[in-house]
Amino acid sequence: MAYSVAVSGASGYAGGEVLRLLSQHPQVEIGVVTAHSNAGQRLGELQPHLLPLADKVLSETTAENLAGHDVVFLALPHGASGEIAAELGEDTVVIDAAADHRLESAQAWEKFYRSEHQGTWPYGLPELPDQRKKLQAARRIAVPGCYPTTILLGLAPAFAAGLVEPEDVVIIAATGTSGAGKSLKPHLLGSEVMGGMSPYGVGGGHRHTPEIEQGLSWVAGTDVQVSFTPTLAPMARGILATSTAKLAPGTTEEKLREAFTAQYQHEPFVHLLPTGQWPATKQVIGSNHVTVQLAVDPHAGRAIVVSASDNLTKGTAGEPCSP
Repeated sequence: MAYSVAVSGASGYAGGEVLRLLSQHPQVEIGVVTAHSNAGQRLGELQPHLLPLADKVLSETTAENLAGHDVVFLALPHGASGEIAAELGEDTVVIDAAADHRLESAQAWEKFYRSEHQGTWPYGLPELPDQRKKLQAARRIAVPGCYPTTILLGLAPAFAAGLVEPEDVVIIAATGTSGAGKSLKPHLLGSEVMGGMSPYGVGGGHRHTPEIEQGLSWVAGTDVQVSFTPTLAPMARGILATSTAKLAPGTTEEKLREAFTAQYQHEPFVHLLPTGQWPATKQVIGSNHVTVQLAVDPHAGRAIVVSASDNLTKGTAGEPCSP
């Protein structure tokens, strides 16, 4: 049986990555592909690596064009998914790669995204404790953000096992320029980015902060507060996150490693590396895998977890691939 799939935002980085993965699936038939300003163009002009789909012509992104498919991927800018999703019937599985349906808190949404909250859908990160069963038979799925995916998979086992404290969680993460999308932005030109790194969203201002706190609070069973500082690295894609948290009384590195092993030993896309081997973005580029390593800093009394992912694959388009 083949499933018909439509992809909106097909001219962008996320939409292109969704199509790259779908084109390799033997049970998927790719139907309509849509865009906004690029409607009317051949897909091959904008996504030259998608050779089998090169002659498809991009349609306007409307609910009418997307209707009639078994599955619809919405790879649209934040704030654009809600209206279209509302017009698609319940017989269609809708997978939203934007942030519109990730947050439970309308207050947090309005603070960080400055628009009306569109509601909450099941959160598409099955590797989190108890999350997989919530996704079974779901007809609407919110794809997690790239930073939250990498960070939550790095920290979740420690919080689920009660091995770290919910206060004073500090996260520094670097990403490549594709995380900002395909639209032209002068500060992301190669001549501006090459040869240096820079922070952004400093002081708790990044939009993924409430999503990270939400996910960690779920697994911890109590409110978790984080200080999150993202940085821009001179690379096209990838995320490397270093997350630290205070150790709970009695926590040892051995206990942490046991918790991570138990959580991920049967997960095909999350890998706790052997002791002494550390994650690197080159390990995971173009793949749906996340690599994780941990250590204990006895001087500071903190757990340190480093995790790496591809922000476009596991961090966006590959999330629905997780079993």
